[in-house]
Amino acid sequence: MHNGTVIDHVRSGQALNVLAVLGIDGSEGEEISIGMNVPSDRFARKDIIKVEDRELSQDEVDVLTLIAPDATINIVREYEVVEKSRVDRPDVVEGVLSCSNSGCITTGDEPVTSKFDVLEDAVRCAYCETIFREDIPALIDT
Repeated sequence: MHNGTVIDHVRSGQALNVLAVLGIDGSEGEEISIGMNVPSDRFARKDIIKVEDRELSQDEVDVLTLIAPDATINIVREYEVVEKSRVDRPDVVEGVLSCSNSGCITTGDEPVTSKFDVLEDAVRCAYCETIFREDIPALIDT
């Protein structure tokens, strides 16, 4: 890869979800390579994603951690890995998830930015305190 991002150590079967929540579908001309269910030293199996000519923003990395908490991000420039880091789950995410509780202030007409506390295995809306454990990718604003 000449330039781009490698998202490694994604739990097996999650690569397509990662691309979906990041809004990466190739429509902007970037080349995407996906390896699914490949052998891993850290896990029994993993997925790996390579995106040419694109580096992830911090907001994108924060969203990524919600569904791929063990991922490693490699930034490649001129065929060299210039940065390698494991993702860190933030304590709070703002403006990237939508609360599905119809009674939450964020779902009404009020101009309120969503805010979620990130828990070990879930997220909790900071306003209505609804906890979401399942299908967190469905809450992500794309």
